[in-house]
Amino acid sequence: MIHCAWPWAYSLLLLPLLVRWFLPSVKDHASAALWVPFINQLTTRFGTSGGARWTTYFALAIWVLLLVALSRPQWLSDPVDKPKSGRDMMIAVDLSASMETQDFVLNEMAVDRLTAVKAVVTEFIKQRKGDRVGLILFGSKAYVQSPLSYDLNSVAQLLQEADTRMVGKMTAIGDAIGLAVKRLHARPGNQRVLILLSDGNNTAGILPATRAAHFAALEGLTVYTVGIGSENKASVLGNNKISRAVILNETTLKAVAKATGGRYFRTKNLAQLQSVYDAIDEREKVVSGAEYFHHILELYHWPLGAALILSFLFALLKSQIPFRGKL
Repeated sequence: MIHCAWPWAYSLLLLPLLVRWFLPSVKDHASAALWVPFINQLTTRFGTSGGARWTTYFALAIWVLLLVALSRPQWLSDPVDKPKSGRDMMIAVDLSASMETQDFVLNEMAVDRLTAVKAVVTEFIKQRKGDRVGLILFGSKAYVQSPLSYDLNSVAQLLQEADTRMVGKMTAIGDAIGLAVKRLHARPGNQRVLILLSDGNNTAGILPATRAAHFAALEGLTVYTVGIGSENKASVLGNNKISRAVILNETTLKAVAKATGGRYFRTKNLAQLQSVYDAIDEREKVVSGAEYFHHILELYHWPLGAALILSFLFALLKSQIPFRGKL
């Protein structure tokens, strides 16, 4: 379907006639730059009515084409529906040194905690069709790796490129929650969601985790916490001992979730993470309905190019009239 973005341009169609009617014609030829002493012979030989007619047609065609270009004609595709979500979601992922602990099994292979997180969270992000998702990475400090975006593939790719100790060896859970509060502050209260994946040991940062959870609750930010790692001193992969610093601290994560009206999850695989999907869909309802948009293709350059070509032809033909035939 062809649509004009600026249809008011056609109101200028009669502008040349108005100029001709209301502005006086030039009668003083004393200042003419070029005198043609044989102009009367040209007029007799070629006539003036035919020349005046085609020049009028040319000028009219050029003017109409310019107005068509000015109206910005566009080709609109059939309407494409985009589901409305009404949900903005930040995902905070722990990159501290404890995430290097190999107490996960993925595809029957021992993997570290961050590798397992990437596997499950990447799939989670790609399933959030219609939501805006942002990514926060935290270690000794917290920073925004990706702002809220509908481009889920890019957010998932940025997560895949993350590595442990990128921002220090420690774990600043409180700072990550505080950063999420800041990023989601302008959004409606019932649309703010944070999913925090960590081993729960808040060992760095300015804000304690429980204090940050209090601020999040005041802002209406719902925090879903996901515990990553073993809760036992013995590794699930063998008899090797795991230091106390890397043992999962569920107490902190449960306290954060409870203070913000969220929920705590313990997960080690995609099947267990499905409970996170279900809980979010149940508690954070998706706004029903859809938005519609069109793919737009600008067409103004076609009439503009045609007007330019006709202008060249017009000038060329007028310049060649005196040289036709013998005088």
